[in-house]
Amino acid sequence: MAGLWRSYQVLMTKYPWTVQLVTSGLLVGAGDVISQQLIERRGLAHHNVLRTAKMMSIGFFFVGPVIGKWLKVLDGLVVGGTKSAAIKKMLIDQLCFAPCFLGAFLGISGALNGLTVGENVTKLKRDYPDALIYNYYLWPPVQIANFYFIPLHYRLPVVQIVAVSWNSYLTWKANKMFP
Repeated sequence: MAGLWRSYQVLMTKYPWTVQLVTSGLLVGAGDVISQQLIERRGLAHHNVLRTAKMMSIGFFFVGPVIGKWLKVLDGLVVGGTKSAAIKKMLIDQLCFAPCFLGAFLGISGALNGLTVGENVTKLKRDYPDALIYNYYLWPPVQIANFYFIPLHYRLPVVQIVAVSWNSYLTWKANKMFP
């Protein structure tokens, strides 16, 4: 395990952006597998591989780039590693970024699932409030610790590791169709 971590650190130093994007895609995909197997209890025979591939693509092409860039922007907006700076970053992150990101994530998921605009709006009205509330339960303490203790180039991986459980919830929510 230590060797794997060292390899990850070397790759992160040489190719930080690529490693962050690949990590994001793989971990969003892992969240979907956990969602399908543990939350929805589909079993391997009924696992929706296409759905996992769609969620991974959202991780590669949306989650990774957007959160990666956002963390850099946020680090420029609030400079410093003090407790006060960490709290300011968390507040900006959770009050400005998180609501927009969640809406976009759920909307993109709906579009990839073939929902019409009207169906997607209805689904957002149904699922977005719950997702935002659960977001506020999980992410503020994680982000304060992340902004205070973790160097910038490791923040996205920290977010993504914690996000495996979050992604399980979010992919379940994003793929839960109408009754």
